[in-house]
Amino acid sequence: MTITHLHFIKNQRVAPSDGRSIPLIDPSDGTEFAQIARGNSEDVNRAVAAARAAFGEQGNGPWGKLAPMERGRLLAKLAALVDKHRDELVKLESRDAGKPTRTALADVTALLRYCEFYSGAADKFYGDVIPYQSIFAVLVFREPHGVTGQIVPWNYPVQIMGRSCMPALAAGNTCVVKPSEDACLSILRVAELAAEAGFPPGAINVVTGYGHEAGAALSGHPDVDHISFTGSPDVGKLVARAAGEHHHPVTLELGGKSPQIVFADADLDAALPVIVGGIIQNCGQTCVAGSRVLVERPIYEQVIELLATKFRSLVAAPAIRDPDMGPLIRATQLKRVQDFVALAERDGIQVAARGTIAPDAPRGGFYHPAVLLRDVPHDHRLAQDELFGPVLSAMAFDTEDEAVRIANNTRFGLAAALWTRDGARQLRVARKLVCGQVFVNNFGAGGGVELPLGGVKHSGYGREKGMEALHGVTRVKTIVIKHD
Repeated sequence: MTITHLHFIKNQRVAPSDGRSIPLIDPSDGTEFAQIARGNSEDVNRAVAAARAAFGEQGNGPWGKLAPMERGRLLAKLAALVDKHRDELVKLESRDAGKPTRTALADVTALLRYCEFYSGAADKFYGDVIPYQSIFAVLVFREPHGVTGQIVPWNYPVQIMGRSCMPALAAGNTCVVKPSEDACLSILRVAELAAEAGFPPGAINVVTGYGHEAGAALSGHPDVDHISFTGSPDVGKLVARAAGEHHHPVTLELGGKSPQIVFADADLDAALPVIVGGIIQNCGQTCVAGSRVLVERPIYEQVIELLATKFRSLVAAPAIRDPDMGPLIRATQLKRVQDFVALAERDGIQVAARGTIAPDAPRGGFYHPAVLLRDVPHDHRLAQDELFGPVLSAMAFDTEDEAVRIANNTRFGLAAALWTRDGARQLRVARKLVCGQVFVNNFGAGGGVELPLGGVKHSGYGREKGMEALHGVTRVKTIVIKHD
């Protein structure tokens, strides 16, 4: 099969320097349906050079010299094109990543919102004036880093591209994107739409390929001024170490083991659908997946019974059918989830309920049913490790302090939710949870591009989304003028 999807550099599709390619596999049936370019360090060099030329040596390139208002207008034009091509992008995202149509639609809609939000923010991100001694005027400028690199995972390609690239572009940076080799077609198409919108050549570049080749070359490139990475903690260490060789800053979003804490006074009619959705969304392949549910003991059995009823009704099927869940992304991910469920059964952890796989689902697809585990010990791997699959671990607690202790007892700290009608408890518990986001009587808040996202501990550092993201993609310059 010929290479059907090339790199995108300087507003053009560009063949890989050595002619090598990577097969794209449809997760719904396990068949190859396309070939993408296998990028290497030479391809990354070309993309970084294009991004540097677009930014300019002192920000005087065709992108770097644009006024914030003009950058905002171009982002608004891109938003209009994303909206126009929404159905096309949804189809690309659904097949490439194995997503049900409604999930892919939500992701493309989120990309649209990132474009809209940062088009409006581009000329509203201000510096500051510091009142100092009377003979000085002190000005604080927020300046773009220059060339930024975005290493984007396979679970939310266009959404995370929007999350990392749009604030960088709004602030005046140029971008080199390395998407996952498992799902990148929607990102390549968005880069083409940016060129159609009028972005100058080199403002957005995309190099496809493997992480250990193209990704490593990008994260350790001496002319990349800032790196954004979303992925596993282990790879995050490699990215930070490579960027650190050149003292370049990084933003890391590295996953989580997010708890949903259900108190006895919770509104279960409101909570339970959200708790189920929080673990089966994208087949559990979500950094903020609510993969642990902590339930106050007086209602534990009731909640388990209600959750079990819902889990038994869940069906995994090909993405094109818009099922409860599509497939996992690849065979190795399926094997990982299978191994964890087998570990639970070997260790005597009870499977409270299991969903089904559609009987006519293609045998080559990477399907796994939703699984509800009960009475999971707090220190077991099922309560500690990120599975990235549709497996929910349930456990009971007796006191508020115990709930907080269990919730914080992992190496992760990305997100959490708590369900209670007690207003004092809501804020008290939220303040004690060690994580970047806490949701009270909700979870995820519909994507919320306005809401800062990021973790603590092994979930990473730095913040994306909202106005807060603009701080990470800019650097501060303080100018002190003596005028007396």
